[in-house]
Amino acid sequence: MIPRTCRQVTSQPRPPSVYKSHPLPSIHSSIFSIQRQGSMSLTHTHQFGPDRDADPSPQPSDRTSTRPTSIDTGTPPINPRRFHKRTPTGLSKRRPSISAAEDAALESIDNLWKSLSLTPYWSTSPEFQKDFIRHVETSLAHSALLGVRGVDIWTAYFATSLALRDRLILHWNMTQQAHTRVDRKRVYYLSLEFLLGRTLSSTLTNLHLQPLLAKALADLGLDLAQLGDAEPDAALGNGGLGRLAACFLDSLATLNYPAWGYGVRYDYGIFRQEIGGEGEQVEVAEGWLSSGYPWEVRREDVRVLVRFGGWVEDVGAEEREREEMSKEARRWVGGEEVWAVAYDVPIPGYVPTEGNHPNHTTNNLRLWSAKPAIEFDFQRFNRGEYEESVRDAQRAGTISAVLYPNDNVYVGKELRLKQQYFWIRASLYDILRRFRKTERGWGELPRQVAIQLNDTHPTLAVPELLRVLVDEEGMAYEEAWPLVVGVFAHTNHTVLPEALERWEVGMIQRLLPRHMELIYLINWHFLSDVSKKFPDDRELLGRVSIIEEGHVKMVRMAHLAVVGSHKVNGVAELHSDLITKTIFKDFVRVFGRDRFLNVTNGITPRRWLYQANPGLTALIQSKIGTKFLTDLTALHELGQYATDKEFGKRWREVKYRNKQRLAAHVLEVSGIALNCDALWDVQVKRIHEYKRQTLNIYGVVSRWLRLRAMSPAEKRNVVPRVCIFGGKAAPGYRMAKLIIKFINAVARVVNADPEVEGLLQVVFVPDYNVSKAELIIPANDISEHISTAGTEASGTSNMKFVLNGGLIIGTVDGANVEIVREIGEENIFLFGNLAEDVEDLRFAHRYGKVRMDPGLEVVVREIEKGTFGDGREFGELVEAVRGDRDHYLISDDFGAYLHAQDLVDEAYRDQAGWTQKCITAVSKMGFFSSDRSIREYAEKIWEVEPVDVNDGVDDD
Repeated sequence: MIPRTCRQVTSQPRPPSVYKSHPLPSIHSSIFSIQRQGSMSLTHTHQFGPDRDADPSPQPSDRTSTRPTSIDTGTPPINPRRFHKRTPTGLSKRRPSISAAEDAALESIDNLWKSLSLTPYWSTSPEFQKDFIRHVETSLAHSALLGVRGVDIWTAYFATSLALRDRLILHWNMTQQAHTRVDRKRVYYLSLEFLLGRTLSSTLTNLHLQPLLAKALADLGLDLAQLGDAEPDAALGNGGLGRLAACFLDSLATLNYPAWGYGVRYDYGIFRQEIGGEGEQVEVAEGWLSSGYPWEVRREDVRVLVRFGGWVEDVGAEEREREEMSKEARRWVGGEEVWAVAYDVPIPGYVPTEGNHPNHTTNNLRLWSAKPAIEFDFQRFNRGEYEESVRDAQRAGTISAVLYPNDNVYVGKELRLKQQYFWIRASLYDILRRFRKTERGWGELPRQVAIQLNDTHPTLAVPELLRVLVDEEGMAYEEAWPLVVGVFAHTNHTVLPEALERWEVGMIQRLLPRHMELIYLINWHFLSDVSKKFPDDRELLGRVSIIEEGHVKMVRMAHLAVVGSHKVNGVAELHSDLITKTIFKDFVRVFGRDRFLNVTNGITPRRWLYQANPGLTALIQSKIGTKFLTDLTALHELGQYATDKEFGKRWREVKYRNKQRLAAHVLEVSGIALNCDALWDVQVKRIHEYKRQTLNIYGVVSRWLRLRAMSPAEKRNVVPRVCIFGGKAAPGYRMAKLIIKFINAVARVVNADPEVEGLLQVVFVPDYNVSKAELIIPANDISEHISTAGTEASGTSNMKFVLNGGLIIGTVDGANVEIVREIGEENIFLFGNLAEDVEDLRFAHRYGKVRMDPGLEVVVREIEKGTFGDGREFGELVEAVRGDRDHYLISDDFGAYLHAQDLVDEAYRDQAGWTQKCITAVSKMGFFSSDRSIREYAEKIWEVEPVDVNDGVDDD
């Protein structure tokens, strides 16, 4: 027998009897059995209506507790054999009964501990300097006797961060104690990405410590700005999804909501982007952790065992009775196991300058890192199998090694699925462990726990929670399922059917056999309910089924998320409306419109104005104070200065300095000296066909051709323009990588052409990330958000660009719709077809009724004749805009796009008028704060309330 300490449990095949005992039904067998049974009677419900809000009658509690009497919804209490809580150490272990003398002795010791603890923050420079030097000498092993000449920038950054983290953890501890004592419902935000950016600068911003630390470090001969630049971005995300999650963490802490984020601690980010000699994207490993990350705290005591593979067995009748388990309970055994080890990153909220509260909310981002259950196999090593002896450790490490492994091969897909379950298993275990500590019955789970599924990546949490409740806690399905639905809510981020996540049934069955059984069970019950409600609509069953039939059966993760959540939200008004009319139309019929709602995305003004654009922030503060940083609607007061000539002049001076700052970076990385007197036109975001960077670069080629055809007199009236691109293409996305190469090919030709010198420049800024965004966005005059109407869920970069004093050229898509409503049509440049026209246009393309736009034809001919390189190389881009292949309607919108750009030029000639538009637009951006978004989530979905940290701290 293999000992239990050996975590690679077994590789033997699953016993044949187990296969036969519980065959997995197909969707068709489920549907047919439902149809045969007709109006079969089921005792459970999938909550088509608002039943989950019904208030059950209170029941007396049999526990001895100082808590108010618990609410019992009829579900069983927590099994005490599975109850887990940490135990205190040393003399603080309290027996049920101790003498007065012992209690007095312990209190005396406790007081000594308190007297020796650190103060929350420094009030003087020497206090910080002392901590700084201590970390230089002891944590980093450098000698302070050598002075500033013995410390490099990296060491100084690390010591500063460690000193700041020490004090931050004090507030983290106070926050957790307050949340435990107040004991209100908590929010858990599950996101596979958290694009935090640099932590030092954001922490100093939120806590108003920058002046103190800048002076303290200057006295030590160090520059705080240089230290901040030494920090690499935390490579925990890829794009807008991860940045949104980071903004939400900031707002949750700022608004004092009890909340945790859960993600994966990737050893490497998606990649660092370099541009090769031919302009192509080159992916380089982004080892952001190679020199350590001073903001995290490794929690060796927080480990969760995660299983993959194996098989499922029946539970014996005797054990079922002994453990009080339901008939649905099964046992998942065998396979391989890895440890998920927790790393915590404190997330401080913004502290207003007024108020002087002694403590502030500091929430937590818990990241999981995969570690092997068997570090080293001595038996294999002793047999001379040296590589095999560490293979298990290497295989475990790959799970959290890289963000989104390339999934265009089967192995990549499998690793990504393992990554998702690894993170979900560990996070749910941790959430439920915290709930168990309250000693409540399971019926109160939805009243204490709200879990937000950010996109479909965390959807495995639905069958995982069901598995815990049924298999580990012994509940019947009818008892467990309402709890699952009551806990989860789901955010959808796409209207594109091809972008909705799907997994092969066979892959899930092999890696997560019990979860596949439960997914079939969920689907069977769900389809049974649908069949009863719509007995005459057989086709509806196939459309809403969680299992997609085909040559290869697939699990539709978006369907599972909708079925397993009590609320589903879109992220912009147009997007939320579209999903109820397209991808989730049938679910609206099944569940009703109340399950679906909108919460428009937002951005945090602390990061995206105060930190990214200190010059503009100071100018705004000079007129309206600082209240806009916690109440962005206060910006409306700025509108009265839109026509103030002196204020407008200072506004343009800030913009020019921001351009100079970015120009210095571009010169350093690309060797191109940008014209700071030109109009700066920016499109920086993930490279994707639906975002239509091709429309932009084809417009640049058209502008270049027109400039070359102008006379010298005509050129004197041209508004000079700098066109800035940035963004990463997924490693397996060939077309996106070709777009990057074409942009750089155009840049080489245009920038070397003496006929357009001073009138047009093109630059691609490599390795776009949060830190680059903080440079680029404040420098924009116009930004491009030009996705095909109906394809962009929301977008948040559009909000950031406008908040930083730029205008938008864009389509009527995503949050552009709400931005134009807020700032006015006169302050935005909209063009293109509407979402409701897109399908008709595609139909026309499909049957050859659309001729390519004449202006686009000119551009295409220029590409084909080899002006920008081998025409055959870029032939795929050309073919993508021809006839029925023009899926994203480049040709249909091209003429309108060029006309809108001409209107931009005309408006920019009047600098005073342009500045007035920009000031007015900024003054009306108050709606687009992530604080407003979080309040809507809290009120409409989570039903949680803020907790003042000071309410949970002892006064003595």
